[in-house]
Amino acid sequence: MSLSEQHAADLSAETVVVAAGRPPRERDMPVNPPLVLSSTYFGTGSLDTGDRGYGRYSNPTWDPFEEALARLEGAELPGLLYSSGLAAVSSALSLIPAGGALVMPTHSYSGTLVMASELAQKGFVELRAVDIADTAAVKAALAPGGPGARPAAMLWLESPTNPMVGIADVAALTEAAHAAGAIVVTDNTFSTPLVQQPLALGSDVVLHSVTKYLAGHSDVVLGALVTSNPDIRSALLHNRTIHGGIAGPFEAWLALRGLRTLALRVERSQQSAMILAERLSNHPRVESIRFPGLPADPGHERAKAQMKGFGSIVCIQVAPAGGLDGAGAADKLVQALELWLPATSLGGVESLIERRRRHAAEPTSVPENLVRLSVGIENVEDLWADLEQALDTLGG
Repeated sequence: MSLSEQHAADLSAETVVVAAGRPPRERDMPVNPPLVLSSTYFGTGSLDTGDRGYGRYSNPTWDPFEEALARLEGAELPGLLYSSGLAAVSSALSLIPAGGALVMPTHSYSGTLVMASELAQKGFVELRAVDIADTAAVKAALAPGGPGARPAAMLWLESPTNPMVGIADVAALTEAAHAAGAIVVTDNTFSTPLVQQPLALGSDVVLHSVTKYLAGHSDVVLGALVTSNPDIRSALLHNRTIHGGIAGPFEAWLALRGLRTLALRVERSQQSAMILAERLSNHPRVESIRFPGLPADPGHERAKAQMKGFGSIVCIQVAPAGGLDGAGAADKLVQALELWLPATSLGGVESLIERRRRHAAEPTSVPENLVRLSVGIENVEDLWADLEQALDTLGG
């Protein structure tokens, strides 16, 4: 570890993103961890003796990122880096015993929903989809009544949800899940550990699509899991090793480099998101808006209580205009933008925008006219000017 436990405990998260995972302070050692490209290592090859052994088991370039992320999430054990966010999702879902019940948000990352649905279709899990912002409904799904009904084996949380930006009461739901005998996995991609720490709220496992905010430059595809439970971590490590969902060392090196600026990027993008959300909420071409930073948002009070900010994802529903229905007006808005990039993904330095229902895997309960904005780090007035001119093209 590059930082002592006591010293790390005294540092702010904004400093940890820069300082964690550095090499030892020894003469002629590099300031930053080097990139190590090797498929095998000297030694017995036995993990029991602590040897790295083979590139599928371990890589020295993974270690600094896994250490840094664990410290940011407040985990007692190093994180686990995966080849993609969905590889991490798959590993986390492997914790469900055969035929176990999975309670999952109706609105969540579409890849997670597809994977869970396919597992359910094959009989591997029993899937119960629920509005994660409805605490009573989630509790009911965890321990349903009726003959033959079983309590859930896993509660999957995502807060804010993708793309509806719903806010779950993470602490209350994790408590209820544990009382029902379920483990809790929380996808913290939208918030990042600088805004929300699910482990401190009771979650057992935290998931990140590292591709998004943590790496932050739209140039790598990675995922990660973090836990403080040694038995859970051992099961996840075994799954990663046997199923081969490992990260490339160059991608891991790039992700750590991107992580170093996380605090600055999150601060800037959150500030801009708040400004843009306030302006969009008053625009006549915007039918409705979801952003937890707005006092009128249904998740505002809950987000304020459990988060250190409100994130930088804003979702709007575009009003019908100029003879177009909402979906048509949303498409025209996206096409009229010049600075905002019409592309999927989120959390990069650039501002991205897309109409979510253009994806076949998106739940049909997501409105056709819903547009998701991922606010980047550009000048907020430039971002607003581009949005305003595009909204003006919709006419009356």
